[in-house]
Amino acid sequence: MAFLQANVYSNELGMEVMVNVILPQQTKKAIGKETKGAVTDIPVLYLLHGMNGNHSVWERRTSIERYVSDLGLAVIMPSTDLGFYTDTTYDMNYWTFISEELPKICHELFPQLSTKREKTFAAGLSMGGYGAIKLGLRKPEKFAAVASLSGALAIAESSDSFLEIRGKNYWEGIFGPLDKIKGSENDLIHLIKKTDKKQAPRFFITCGTEDGLYEASVYATEQMKKRRLDVTFEEGPGAHDWDFWDKWIQRVLVWLEEK
Repeated sequence: MAFLQANVYSNELGMEVMVNVILPQQTKKAIGKETKGAVTDIPVLYLLHGMNGNHSVWERRTSIERYVSDLGLAVIMPSTDLGFYTDTTYDMNYWTFISEELPKICHELFPQLSTKREKTFAAGLSMGGYGAIKLGLRKPEKFAAVASLSGALAIAESSDSFLEIRGKNYWEGIFGPLDKIKGSENDLIHLIKKTDKKQAPRFFITCGTEDGLYEASVYATEQMKKRRLDVTFEEGPGAHDWDFWDKWIQRVLVWLEEK
């Protein structure tokens, strides 16, 4: 595998953005691990960080590079600050960056990446779980499968608890008035209720049973099942921490290859 660290300029954000990339590379005598390589049509996973992370956190806290080494899968890990994968009220368009601009930049820099829907995936933890599911719901024509690990999937229903994490000014800077989130394009439950199952990607949702976001994951799954969406929900012991995410990203990678 090749591990690359890139500074790219985002026209949407008007700033330099860091992106880490794991790219398949054929190796034959690498100590401990031989890997597969490809030159065209490489499947790609956009792997999103949470509130306390950045582009480097998946690489530093898990063994993601080793986990994908024999899968022939590229992994794109962008930094999106604390923007919650949303076009914010303070004029930072993190949603447009992640959903539109970043894929274009990646395909320009790495033309061997596949542009096919069936080979394009997204996953993330916590805030990134919200972002990944949002990509699947709002851009179903681009993503074949998306996964949430301990995702913040019911923000409109949980705004009081989120105020314990950051102040009201922060959340309203992202979403606008808190009482306006429900029913908006940033409300995942609202998006689920209007999603056409024929167009939707596959969904994978997992959360630790000791995690404060467990109920949100269960609730989002229930709403998906009511819409008869293709959703897999799995749980296990664990809190909102890297022990859980390092274990379950391995399960997500297996799930991606199941269909």
